[in-house]
Amino acid sequence: MFQGSMVALVTPMHEDGAVDWPRLEQLIEWHIAEGTDGIVSVGTTGESATLSHDEHKAVTRFTVEMVKKRIPVIAGAGANATKEALELSISAYQSGVDGMLQVAPYYNKPPQKGLYEHFRTITEAVPLPMMLYNVPGRTSSDILPDTVAALSKFDKIIGIKEASTYERLLALNALFAQNGKRDFLIFSGEDGLAAQALCEGLIDGVVSVTANVAPRLMHEMNAAGLRGDREGCTQINEQLAPLHRALFCQSNPIPCKWALTRMGKINNGIRLPLVALDESYHAKLEETLQQLGFID
Repeated sequence: MFQGSMVALVTPMHEDGAVDWPRLEQLIEWHIAEGTDGIVSVGTTGESATLSHDEHKAVTRFTVEMVKKRIPVIAGAGANATKEALELSISAYQSGVDGMLQVAPYYNKPPQKGLYEHFRTITEAVPLPMMLYNVPGRTSSDILPDTVAALSKFDKIIGIKEASTYERLLALNALFAQNGKRDFLIFSGEDGLAAQALCEGLIDGVVSVTANVAPRLMHEMNAAGLRGDREGCTQINEQLAPLHRALFCQSNPIPCKWALTRMGKINNGIRLPLVALDESYHAKLEETLQQLGFID
């Protein structure tokens, strides 16, 4: 069910920060038309950190209702308190999502045993496929490979979004590869690493920021890599490489939302403490969008 280009979808907002529901519906329809393989709702890129719990649940429900089972929807449902993550996960299950993304608890820096117990508690309570999400650069919490291996023994913990290093992708594959096959899903959370990892057979796809801006190209790059077309995958990635870099010139999703605003896809709302893209980055990102033919 889960493979290819899974967009870590932005949450469109009005200038006052209110969720822009018509624009969200339009984004969803655009992604389906462009070939996006799945939607991850209300993750980091969706500004989960500044949405209230009620808004978080509402965006997930709305996304499921608009998608109508045409592609999979995974709900970001993590928190740094297990009780809060359970609340969001139960709501996600009730909304009809196809899976949940559980980020490593952030800020409080639990030990590996704490991480194990956190995810165990959620998977035993909520009957949804779970994808772990390891992004130590944001959380200051690293789900180590041995902990991932222990968690993989739970039937509903089916994979991981790994947003760290290429070496970690290699280490995870070494743990799970048997007889040339791997029965645990691995997704890259780093767009810039995805093409090489796809060509080496290390991942099943990417949970992508770049796919917000270039959904068709990201779908095509993933499809080429998954079918073993190394040349095609590499060629598309060479087109996208400047965009991968430009979309992280400031904290995600600041550049991504600016690009989508410039493309006419969303309004320019973003919530504090995030702010609009610094003007010093406008020209470079605009040039990148023009080179790809996304704006005139």
